[in-house]
Amino acid sequence: MEHPVQISEAIILQGKIPVLNQVNLSVAKGEFVYLIGKTGSGKSSLLKTLYGELPFTSGSGMVAGMALENLKKSQIPFLRRKLGIVFQDFQLLTDRSAMENLLFVLKATGWKSKQERINRANEVLAKVGLENKGYKIPAELSGGEQQRLVIARALLNNPEVILADEPTGNLDPDVSDEVMRMLQDICKEGRSVIMATHDYRLIEEFGGTIYHVANGSVQKINSLKELVPNQQ
Repeated sequence: MEHPVQISEAIILQGKIPVLNQVNLSVAKGEFVYLIGKTGSGKSSLLKTLYGELPFTSGSGMVAGMALENLKKSQIPFLRRKLGIVFQDFQLLTDRSAMENLLFVLKATGWKSKQERINRANEVLAKVGLENKGYKIPAELSGGEQQRLVIARALLNNPEVILADEPTGNLDPDVSDEVMRMLQDICKEGRSVIMATHDYRLIEEFGGTIYHVANGSVQKINSLKELVPNQQ
């Protein structure tokens, strides 16, 4: 089976301080993976390492066919084109419409034809149910619609892997479920999804593979029942 994410014996650093040791993470094509653990446990640092924000200094790592251990700064944009990144705080361009947010990314990632950029932006807007909202600026969209726009942006370059950092953290339960259904559908199309979350209700409802990040390590667990209350 193909594994778009394969990390072995990695040490994850924040600055010069080790946050996680001996990280082993293997994610198959079309697998939905949750990273759980307390705030500050290293979940976001692990995601940042996967998309080249933090340097990969030891062990071996492959993400979407690119080796992390020898990744040059000039290669990071190429890595990110193979990934879709979904942030909790959206990171949208607030003075541009939904459509313009998408066109900006397409132009920045090398789409030369203006018509192809427009066509692709319309495709992903339709995919996330925002086909009639392309003219609106983010402030005119609800929180759930903004997160759908972020997912649309993440899908622009047909990524192999979606990395989502607390994508439902600012949303109410109904909207969180809507976002989760969207991410699950994306996963069923054959993309791998790695999602950091504090919302254990979503894990129980939607299922997937669970990795627990705690005490400087990343451990695969079979069920949330394996966690004692003070670990959560």
